[in-house]
Amino acid sequence: MKTKLYSMLLVLFLVSACTDLNLNPLSEGSSESWYSDQTEIEMALNDLYRDPFWPTDADDWSDDWTYRGQTNAITDATITGEWSTVISWWANTYKAVARATTLIENLEEVTDEIPEDKLTQYKADARFVRASQYARLVAHWGDVVYYNNTLELEESFTKATTDKATILATIYEDYDYAAANLPEEYGNSENLRATKGAALAMKARIALYMGDYALARDAAKDCMELGAYELYDDFGALFLSSTKNSVETIFAIPRSVELDVAFWDCKNYISRNSGGWGAKDPSWELFSAFYCTDGLPIDESPLYNPREPFNNRDPRCSATIVEFQTEHLGYMYQPHPDSTTCYSFKTGAYVKNNDNRVNAQYASYNGLLWKKGVDEDWSDDYKSDPDKIIMRYADVLLMYAEAKIELGEIDDSVLDAMNQVRARAYGVAVGETSSYPAVTTTSQEDLRQILRIERRMEFALEGRRYMDIIRWKLAEKVLNIPNYGMLDPVELKEKVVDADLWFFPETPVLDEDGVADFEPMYNAGLIKLLGLRTFDKSKQYLWPIPSKEILINENLTQNPGY
Repeated sequence: MKTKLYSMLLVLFLVSACTDLNLNPLSEGSSESWYSDQTEIEMALNDLYRDPFWPTDADDWSDDWTYRGQTNAITDATITGEWSTVISWWANTYKAVARATTLIENLEEVTDEIPEDKLTQYKADARFVRASQYARLVAHWGDVVYYNNTLELEESFTKATTDKATILATIYEDYDYAAANLPEEYGNSENLRATKGAALAMKARIALYMGDYALARDAAKDCMELGAYELYDDFGALFLSSTKNSVETIFAIPRSVELDVAFWDCKNYISRNSGGWGAKDPSWELFSAFYCTDGLPIDESPLYNPREPFNNRDPRCSATIVEFQTEHLGYMYQPHPDSTTCYSFKTGAYVKNNDNRVNAQYASYNGLLWKKGVDEDWSDDYKSDPDKIIMRYADVLLMYAEAKIELGEIDDSVLDAMNQVRARAYGVAVGETSSYPAVTTTSQEDLRQILRIERRMEFALEGRRYMDIIRWKLAEKVLNIPNYGMLDPVELKEKVVDADLWFFPETPVLDEDGVADFEPMYNAGLIKLLGLRTFDKSKQYLWPIPSKEILINENLTQNPGY
């Protein structure tokens, strides 16, 4: 499978070397007219799977994240139509729409000797891409400009927005066509693009986002019944760069350091002992959200000890966040202020502990580091090439369960879907209910809460939390909560360590949404305020249309509040 992904990436790299990404924004006419043979069509399709056309929501837009208390356009409510992300997402999404649409139209004119079934598959491929692009647009902007034909230049300057419900219908139609005509898998000799399962899963996602629960249920179920995917047996290893195109991966964009298509921000995530900066870290709210091994939240479980906060936690906690006093990237990780040296597994000797703020003032401000997906190659070259996973099977299982819960159709299939995901985290079979805290309740209210926490534990650092808090209307709560961290070293030792209150001075209370309240600890002077988040519920559930698009098109109306 790795060979297929590398082959596709090589093709994408060669295509991108001769293709100008700046072609075909919404306000420019389409320029492609060269689909004359199968080779050109394949190249055009491969071009649609380049990374810029598949952006993912950033984790720093959510409450799972801290960057030394810094905020951004979303978490400080300064998002405008001039924000670079708004501009680039809008432009690149419409470029992909234009290219997919042009390809679909030109397939009707192909006279080369290409089998009809192959042409149909190509069309399905392009319609999958088009549906995915419009799905991103309506999820973030609501009503947007819609077209499914090549625009003349003058027309592109005058298009008004279309109601998102109308666009959703076309998205579902495109995904249905793709699911009906794409293969379930590709042979070793073919490039890896979208499959039937990807079309079904992506349809389920946008349907769930839009509250079309019956459609989400059915699409997720159809994907599950393909039998083409299963949960990877090792949750921790699933996200490593060495795990390519796993049995759980339904749709991903491949990366390659060798071809200069990689994740480049490694230094912000890795420890200072291993040469990084330890700047972008998991939040205390995320850390506190992981259940204990009895399936209870930390403020309800007798197993939780704030002095040993990693003990007796769901295994995804220590698979996601580096546990204290464990080896990480060749060093023993311990942010305790008294641990001014740490053991180097590389040299077999104790060395200066730069993951301690006594020695390095810019070490992690809250003592936490990301572990999920982080491997030795992150510190070797400070760049890595794990698959950019857009959709995996665990998401399909939990989308199916969520849709059924919201529909009030709670049955054994709901519990089984949720328990498959949870059992994998514990490394046991779903039927071994004595070895993990299986979900057994049939209360809709309880299941809704458990499902939401399950998603948070399962998908941390995968770009899923932002749209979850948007669609659940939780952003107005969780993004208006202060960001907390450890006291500075002198105060930390005096007020916490010497008082035998390390790591957490007390157990935070969690509300009905699993959100931890650290304010009492702050008021007691035991933790430090790192920064304030702000989310404006009057407008931020939708993004602003890029200002320049409003300026050049009098028929476009800005989203409310911007």
